[in-house]
Amino acid sequence: MQKYIMHIDMDAFFASVEQLDNPELRGKPVGVGSLHERSVLSAASYEARKFGVRSAMPVRQALKLCPQLQVVSGNRDRYKEISRKVMKVLSNFSPVVEQASIDEAYIDITGTEKLFGTPLQIAKAIKDGILQSTGLTASVGIAPVKFLAKIASDLNKPDGISIIEADQVQNFLKTLPVEKIPGVGKKALPRLRSFGITYAADLRRYPPDFWKERFGERGVVLYEKGAGIDPTPVSKGGAMKSSSAENTFGEDVSDIHTLKTLLLKQSERIASDIRRHGLKGRTVTLKIKFPDFRQITRSKTLDSRTSHAGIIYKTGCELLDAELPIGAIRLIGIGISNFEERSRQLSLLDDPGENRNSKKLDQLDKAVDQVRLKFGKGILTRGRLLEDD
Repeated sequence: MQKYIMHIDMDAFFASVEQLDNPELRGKPVGVGSLHERSVLSAASYEARKFGVRSAMPVRQALKLCPQLQVVSGNRDRYKEISRKVMKVLSNFSPVVEQASIDEAYIDITGTEKLFGTPLQIAKAIKDGILQSTGLTASVGIAPVKFLAKIASDLNKPDGISIIEADQVQNFLKTLPVEKIPGVGKKALPRLRSFGITYAADLRRYPPDFWKERFGERGVVLYEKGAGIDPTPVSKGGAMKSSSAENTFGEDVSDIHTLKTLLLKQSERIASDIRRHGLKGRTVTLKIKFPDFRQITRSKTLDSRTSHAGIIYKTGCELLDAELPIGAIRLIGIGISNFEERSRQLSLLDDPGENRNSKKLDQLDKAVDQVRLKFGKGILTRGRLLEDD
């Protein structure tokens, strides 16, 4: 049976949602970000891209390229709402769907032809379903393996479909620039060029041991991709691995109270996020970036997993305090990882007192979430978290 994997990529997702919700923005160059001097764009509409504006570009640079750029702050909750609708459409065509990010997913359609038709027919049906459900367009790539499906989805953007059949793979690799392979970054590219590697298929000039010696196990994976091999399956569910939040300042900040206030807000945000997914995390990570762009991360692994904002916040403050005096910084963020589902049974070795405390915190969190869901996120802030240590 021929294997077919699809990669669905929403077109200029954040910017397209903003244009969908605000008719005045349609047909105009739009960037999603902040007008802070140091802010970067998280998305750019196709009208903006014609001027050379791209995501991850500093807003100041984007406005120089396109003075008429409409910069909007964005609405993460709205993007998540649309994303859920997209994933629901995909689930109608296969039980094997892997959400790779908020605006892209893989779907294994192998063996579904008798139900839904050829891969091209399925791709068209998926695109139609997404358009009807959300009002937005998506681009689809189809190939025998995941990495080629992802590359294919970018070949005919926006609103396109591209398919690489199994018997076309080798010829496709002969003309595929090696930097298009996911994972080949700016650091690896010059080294590959020094070996005479221009296209993906060129990687086969040398045996796997050659690449392993120079790049480790990643070198073997690189060689395999040059041959069109990718054993990575589409993983049903696409489990969440971490949740984080960060703020970049328009002007450098050195006031510790201000930094801790931001850590509080960020902790509330990510705690709410992981609770929605029924998860608890054990490792808290603090991220700091300085005016010279030097960056540090500091992590602490807790004795037990948590989804409580107070614990995340307290741990983040401890990590920050350990770095004092720290001087001025341009970015601060906090994240949590090392997850475990909350439904998992407690170990018989757990301390009963700790479990009772955990249940009380869970009940408090649940009550806070319900109030915020009904009346809005800004209605409640747990004042005790603002108290000085």
